[in-house]
Amino acid sequence: MISDPRFSACLRINLSALTHNYRLCQSMTRANVAGVVKANAYGTGAPQISQALYETGCRDFFVATLNEALELRTALPPDAEIYVLGGLYHGAETLYHTHRLHPVLNDRGMIERWSHLAKNVSKTLPAIVHIDTGMNRLGLEYADLQHIQHTPDILTGLDVQYVLSHFVASDEKDHPLNTQQADIFKTSSAMFAQAKKSLSNSSGLFRNPEWHHDLVRPGYALYGGNPTPETHNPMSPVVSLTARVLQVRDVPAGSSIGYNATYRFPENTKTATLALGYADGIFRSGSNNAQVYWQGRACPVRGRISMDLISVDIGHLRGALPRPGDEMEILGPHQGVDALAQGCRTIGYEILTALGARYQRIYTP
Repeated sequence: MISDPRFSACLRINLSALTHNYRLCQSMTRANVAGVVKANAYGTGAPQISQALYETGCRDFFVATLNEALELRTALPPDAEIYVLGGLYHGAETLYHTHRLHPVLNDRGMIERWSHLAKNVSKTLPAIVHIDTGMNRLGLEYADLQHIQHTPDILTGLDVQYVLSHFVASDEKDHPLNTQQADIFKTSSAMFAQAKKSLSNSSGLFRNPEWHHDLVRPGYALYGGNPTPETHNPMSPVVSLTARVLQVRDVPAGSSIGYNATYRFPENTKTATLALGYADGIFRSGSNNAQVYWQGRACPVRGRISMDLISVDIGHLRGALPRPGDEMEILGPHQGVDALAQGCRTIGYEILTALGARYQRIYTP
């Protein structure tokens, strides 16, 4: 229930489910299991999520930006290792060193600047090097690796502790790029013989133990997303979301509802208007396609999802109908993030990371 009357919707984050998912990942591998907590821990709250993961034994955390890393550093004990996937930002080199943050070195320029800082501070700095194996976004290319191999001084002052790469399509079980990337990574990373290796994300962890190496980096799976979309979801749901009913009304046949009259009712019915919309992360693309639940029964969204409101058809319900002040299930036991994403014609990652700031947020141990 929404316990604070100031809010019209409530997002509940189950920390026990989160830690269960982390332990499940750990049970599947001999590698260390990191926690990917970028984008505010996929919309669930980076400080709270990271602390729960730390208490469960996680010591390695990945974020996307330097700002995320700085915020996370204040939330975690000093022995937590924080890696910045976006790399070494120009002009911020000293911040990484001062706050014990590890930039993922994505190109030769980053390597050179990190090495230059090591010289200036007269210390050997830990380094994590990203090799591009097929994503073609960030990471060292083959020519960069050749340059490093023939010019090893570029690594002066650096202790390359990890080499990583990232799968393109590990969520697709039999995608040929998976094996291709794994082979490229095995060959390319061999030049950093003393470094540990990291390749697998959530789906990669569930595909092939040979891809685990020394460190796996689950993100989506920790939050209850399905890492194996072709089969049953092995993860426990972490988030649930309910929203208040603001109004129930009788709608005559032939009437439209919502902006631009995109839906007309073929018969007399009842509708419920809920207090959330695309400003809360429920995408407009779910208009006339997504559904919510009342006491376990699906209620289809009718008309356009607007900034603050969703209307659903409840005319088919039997028994007790929702009334103003009641709450309907958006995410919960009858609809997980992947199902809602399908209704909104997107992916569960986008649903999670777009969870809005207007919810009452409750963390349950």
